[in-house]
Amino acid sequence: MRSSEAADMTMTRRASLKAGFALFAATMTSSSFARKGFFAERGLPLGLQLYTLGDAPRTDLEGTLKRVAAIGYKTVELPGLRLGDAARVKAAADKAGLSIGSVHLQSQPRGEDMSLALEPSKLAAELRTLGATEVVLPVPLFPTVKPEPGEDLWQAVTRAFASAGADSWKRTAAFLNKHGEWLRREGIHLSYHNHNFEFAPVSGGVSGWDILVAETDPKLVSFEVDTGWVAAGGIDPVAFLRRHAGRVRLMHVKDILPSTKPNFRGSMDPTEVGSGTIAWKELLPVAHDAGVRHFYVEQEPPFLIDRFDAVARSYAFLTNKV
Repeated sequence: MRSSEAADMTMTRRASLKAGFALFAATMTSSSFARKGFFAERGLPLGLQLYTLGDAPRTDLEGTLKRVAAIGYKTVELPGLRLGDAARVKAAADKAGLSIGSVHLQSQPRGEDMSLALEPSKLAAELRTLGATEVVLPVPLFPTVKPEPGEDLWQAVTRAFASAGADSWKRTAAFLNKHGEWLRREGIHLSYHNHNFEFAPVSGGVSGWDILVAETDPKLVSFEVDTGWVAAGGIDPVAFLRRHAGRVRLMHVKDILPSTKPNFRGSMDPTEVGSGTIAWKELLPVAHDAGVRHFYVEQEPPFLIDRFDAVARSYAFLTNKV
């Protein structure tokens, strides 16, 4: 073989190897080998708290669930049991390809809605029909609230809790323990959902939240952390979740704008997830490490865009950017 031919063959081999490595690198960055996002990597379905959509679930349940599924959500959390007959709600969710993972229930009946005060076997039957294994108490047992002249509702609530002191929060903890015990026997987990008034000190620097954590039985009661309300209370959600590792099962994936001033009175400037102040790339893995396995996007009003567009933006961010 002449030297020129050998040189040509060597160059050809090098070119082939170079092309092969380039193809391999391109393949590794393709959708089949690229780093998966937080939810896909852990096999977790991203859910939506239907409260976010206002009256839509009540006025057009099937259409709403169909649109939620079309966005990409896989599971939903119900804002109560007032959407209709449990079998009908479950059928609508099945038709849309959605599961019902969790339900918010008040401590006492409100209008036509059911509550945790319902006879245990009847409530358990409703939840089994829905396929839900998680129940959440979304607010504490309220003391008597009588707004004074010039007060709005949240100002009155804040004042009422401050006046009631620690005993009010201890009542809620006892309520949670009692209902958590019988729900556990039915194979259902009970959690408590925070706002930001729980973080207001009630005595000796101890907050209502501190009392709930200390006085609820970890075997019976867990927590659904609302990241937006935690941040609105002036608390770092990442540090908060680390501090409560082992007590948290669910999370409301909620964002706030930088204009939100830290407070304990139920106030925030809401926004779509990824458009606010919360560091989601850091927070989501910390939440998972702390024990959260149920993630539900939720956004408070007022909305600057259509509600469905808002939850679509949050979904796109959480599945493409983290």
